[in-house]
Amino acid sequence: MSLKTPVLSIQGLHVGIDGTQILRGIDLNIRPGEIHAIMGRNGSGKTTAASTIMGHPDYEVESGSIELNGADLLELEAWERARKGVFLSFQYPQSVPGLQVGHFLRKSVAAIRGDEAAKGAPFRNALKSAMEEVSIPRSFLSRYVNDGFSGGEKKRFEILQLMLLKPKLAILDETDSGLDIDGIRVVSRGINAAIRGSDSGALIITHYSRILEHVKPDYVHVLIKGKIVKSGGPELALKLEDKGYEWLETNATEND
Repeated sequence: MSLKTPVLSIQGLHVGIDGTQILRGIDLNIRPGEIHAIMGRNGSGKTTAASTIMGHPDYEVESGSIELNGADLLELEAWERARKGVFLSFQYPQSVPGLQVGHFLRKSVAAIRGDEAAKGAPFRNALKSAMEEVSIPRSFLSRYVNDGFSGGEKKRFEILQLMLLKPKLAILDETDSGLDIDGIRVVSRGINAAIRGSDSGALIITHYSRILEHVKPDYVHVLIKGKIVKSGGPELALKLEDKGYEWLETNATEND
């Protein structure tokens, strides 16, 4: 295992909303080049974890820490975390009529990686390569952001952004939702291309093992009632598909 500073380090994280505690002591470390997955039932705290890392103002951090490459994130606003290199792929991306995809991508890269990264042949070459990786045609660039996109197009567009922005941490919230078999393969290929062998890390939040069969995460974590009750390799996801979550519920109530 790499001894490098974790890209993401979460220690003792307790989070609530409107006076109700949702996360009850999360510990998680993602190192450079690693892909982790969080699985769990609806209401287990998966999206709360993603939203808290990104800095959603509705979630109150009661205790614990979140660090990005050793630097504290908790005092930063969501847009500041994005500038620092935290990327969130939305489950339901919003459309932006009137804003062309090509213009949006260039401006986004300039904002996150600097003006030079969004100029000339290097940007054009990176864009072409990334679009080929996720099977997006060049005509896509003249369309408006997510306007009239199919579910699969929205998800591939999110991964295209990931590949171009090169964030330090990618949080992928149910990126496989609504994708067919081919779509899952394409999206998985883009995730692997963006993260494997890089200084970045990724956290995939999903209900199903399908995408994990292609991404092959380093670790799968099971979240039940706001706690990580089990961690393992990709085989854990297959076991969950076979047995469900009931066999792990006892672990979630221990020490309550």
